[in-house]
Amino acid sequence: QLLEKLEALPNLHVTLLPRGVIALQPPASKASQQVKDVEARSPIEIFLSGLQSVGSWKGFLGYAAAAGVVVWIGLFTNTSYLLVAAMLIAPFAGPAMNGAIATARGDGKLLTRSLYRYFAALAMTILVAGALSLILQQKVVTSSMSATSTVSTVAVLLPLVAGAAGALNLVQSERSSLVSGAAVGMLVAASLAPPAGVVGMAMAMGRWDLVSNGIFVLLLQLVGINVSAAIVFRAYGLSAQGARYNRGKRWLFPSALIATFLALLGLLTWQFSTSPELQRGSREQRAIAEIQEVVNDSGFAELVEANVRFTPVNIKGQNTLLGTIYVQRQAGVTESSEKIRSHLTRTIQSQLIERGFNVTPLIDVSVLDAPS
Repeated sequence: QLLEKLEALPNLHVTLLPRGVIALQPPASKASQQVKDVEARSPIEIFLSGLQSVGSWKGFLGYAAAAGVVVWIGLFTNTSYLLVAAMLIAPFAGPAMNGAIATARGDGKLLTRSLYRYFAALAMTILVAGALSLILQQKVVTSSMSATSTVSTVAVLLPLVAGAAGALNLVQSERSSLVSGAAVGMLVAASLAPPAGVVGMAMAMGRWDLVSNGIFVLLLQLVGINVSAAIVFRAYGLSAQGARYNRGKRWLFPSALIATFLALLGLLTWQFSTSPELQRGSREQRAIAEIQEVVNDSGFAELVEANVRFTPVNIKGQNTLLGTIYVQRQAGVTESSEKIRSHLTRTIQSQLIERGFNVTPLIDVSVLDAPS
């Protein structure tokens, strides 16, 4: 309303300073209650701050390239803190949040621009990581690459949480937000920077199974972030027809949201119909539970430890599940260690196959004896 009344003034320039203030009124005894009245940002503040965060292409792509270098070093050397650094550098949070703002407002122009910048940043990171792998002639999949490309059945929860957290950070005022923007941006980039690096490195190595997993993760992140963030923005009043700048279309929000939900459903269908490639993290945990059941029911031994993982080495025509299992002979059992080992190995392999794991289980059982 203030801006509408000021428009009649000639040569008008308006400067908005989006900073938190402490508004106090007498009496002083009520100051503690007055400072608690912290309002969320208005829809126009959210929208304009999103537009202002677009920035120049040079800086944007420069950060994406830098993130590609850092994430490649982290994945190549198995250095976890470098992966965290890449998450801080990667500029993926901005386009992802702007895409959600555009969806909530029904702004097709901003949505197109955000998607364009999102995929441009991903392409830059992928190209840089792939180029470094080609230059250094990388041939072996590192443990960090294998861990990053391992997808769980609950992978969809990360982008949903990241999108909601990013949207809440943007709508909260400076003084009421308990989490820094950098931390929320890292949460968004955490689900994007490492998979993008894996895609580039795997393409250079010709490991198309890892490329497929990485592309699935990247698409899942975009769709999940957009769904949850757009709903949060909408709940805080961001719509097509605001007080100012009515550039959105009412029909675009439900259409975009339905399309996003359908895309999310399609990705989840792809995940659960492709077993175990896109469910390896969950399959490893299920396999450990099956192994524990077999050992406990055998009557020969008790489980000490079970390490189960899918191997990074790609053997054509099979999904190799490697299991290293340590068991302790039960008191009073006189069978030889070799007999116990052979029995447990056959039983575990048979059970994993019968339960529909769709894997080639390679199991190594070690029988340990307690000191007499």
